[in-house]
Amino acid sequence: MAKGIANGFPLANTITTSEIAEQMKGKGLTISTFGGNPVSTAAALATIEVMEEEASPQHVAEVGAHLRAGLEALWEKYPVIGEVRGKGLMQGVELVKDRKSKEPAPDAVNMLFEETRQRGLLIGKGGMYGNVLRISPPLTATKEHVDEALEILDHAFAQVQETLA
Repeated sequence: MAKGIANGFPLANTITTSEIAEQMKGKGLTISTFGGNPVSTAAALATIEVMEEEASPQHVAEVGAHLRAGLEALWEKYPVIGEVRGKGLMQGVELVKDRKSKEPAPDAVNMLFEETRQRGLLIGKGGMYGNVLRISPPLTATKEHVDEALEILDHAFAQVQETLA
């Protein structure tokens, strides 16, 4: 596991069974250039403490459901959205030229990506055809944060829809 474990600081861990770990015992195995970095370790501990206090599974489920409901409302409003998919706080919004053919709309993603960036909302993009928005706020995000993001997305989709019309 890596990436979010230390909130952006270089740190990863290896998880295995005790049987496999026992086989490695005493071998002097080195698997990390930055192993034991005290700053990254402190960052990981702080991340875990914040997660325990502010990002309980119940909190994440509630905020994730709120995000999903908001994205589905945007799907109802904007035909350029072909599908909303994902789980919890990791959502994808596929943009298409038309919902029947499901032809990818990467240009719409690029326009929307720029519109949201200009308004301070940083989201990802990807998918095989470059036509999927990746929306994954921090696990500590609140419903108010999600509402702000949805408002920015709504405005951006309106701009994109107008440009494409």
